[in-house]
Formats: sequence, C-alpha cells, structure tokens
Amino acid sequence: MFLLFPSVVLPKSSRAILLNSNNLVLISEKKTFADAQSYCRKNYSDLPSVKSITDNQKVQQAAGGNTVWIGLFRESWKWSDQSNSVYRSWRSGQPDNLKGNENKLILIQQNLSWAEALRYCRENHVDLVSVHSEEIQLWVKDVAQNASTDHVWLGLRHTCTQGFWFWTSGFSVCYQNWAPGNGTEGEDCSPVERTGAVQARGDQQWVSLPENQLLNFICIRYEEEARQKS
Repeated sequence: MFLLFPSVVLPKSSRAILLNSNNLVLISEKKTFADAQSYCRKNYSDLPSVKSITDNQKVQQAAGGNTVWIGLFRESWKWSDQSNSVYRSWRSGQPDNLKGNENKLILIQQNLSWAEALRYCRENHVDLVSVHSEEIQLWVKDVAQNASTDHVWLGLRHTCTQGFWFWTSGFSVCYQNWAPGNGTEGEDCSPVERTGAVQARGDQQWVSLPENQLLNFICIRYEEEARQKS
C-alpha cells in the first residue's frame, strides 16, 4: 500500500498512501517504492511527506495499521517531493542502512530539450540532477565529460515572472558555479525560457541556454537501481 500527494508535473513490495486534494488515500495494490512513486506522480501528485507530528498522525490513521510507503528516500534521507527531512519519527533500530551508497548519477546520451529531459528523468529515474553543493558538482563533472554534446542539462531553470533561478528539486540556488556572463537575474526571456546546463569539458561551469536546445542530460537514479547497475 502507499500514500500519495498531488503535484504538477517511487526493497520489497509494499502498500502505499497517497494524498489527493489534501486528502490521504490508501492504495491497496503492493508495489516497490519506485513503482509506487511513479504511480503517484502519474495519477495524483506524489507520495506524502511527513514533516510534523500532525502529518505523522494523519498517515498512521490512513494506513490503518498497514506497513506503507511514504515519500522518504535516502540521498541523504529526504522526501519524495525533494524537501529536506527535518521532522523524524523512525521506529527503533531504523534506518538500518546508514552506510548506503552516496548519490548516483547517470548520463543519458540522448539529445532532448530541457523539458523532455526532465520528463525522462522523472519517468525513468528520480529527477534531473540538482547541483546544490561542491561535492555534487565534482560528481557532475566526472559524469558530464562523457557526453556527446558540448553542454549537459541540469535541473536548473529560470523564472521570468519572478526573475530568479531555481532547482527543480526544490533546492535554492545557494552554491553556484556559473561561467562568466551567465546566471544573471536579468535573463532574456524571449522567445523561450532559459534553463541551466553544465559544460561537458573545459572549466565545466554552468551556462544559461534556451530550453529548446537538444542536449545530453544527467539524472539522479534510485539507490536500489544504482546498486544493481554498479
């Protein structure tokens, strides 16, 4: 079973809970975490994030005593909607895999627009990569150098309405690695929105590009998937 959250745009099989229009809904069909998350995002919004005692009580009530998936996965531990896991309510002895693998990235050598790349990552893996630390930037540089295009899409997007850059994962753009002349607040928004990519070679800094360019891209993949393919 599993629980879901609504949105705009997933070990062993278990049930899960979903949130539909602010109501938690129990899905009785057993799925893996990845399949449950994919189901939630396709049909509703997402698996639920439990950020307070009140949220936890609502999930327990909806679960009805069943063991269910919630939207928490380890990157380190974070919620499926990409927000940080601050509120905790672990059972004694959990989590039991503190020595798990670090983030795993995968380069997709298909030439897609930014929106197509985002959709591909979310349907087949987790998301386009968010580079919110120097450590992740080093991983990205190592992966990007094998690209067949000069630039590689990141999960970085500019909003002309608000006039700032943001990560699709929900992280604020605090750590930055822009190439000179890129990443300014006054981006040219015509005729298409600007999105962020990393140089595949050279200094491997970030650049601002029209979202309709066709590039390789980097996805974050699930730990279980990464272990199987490593």
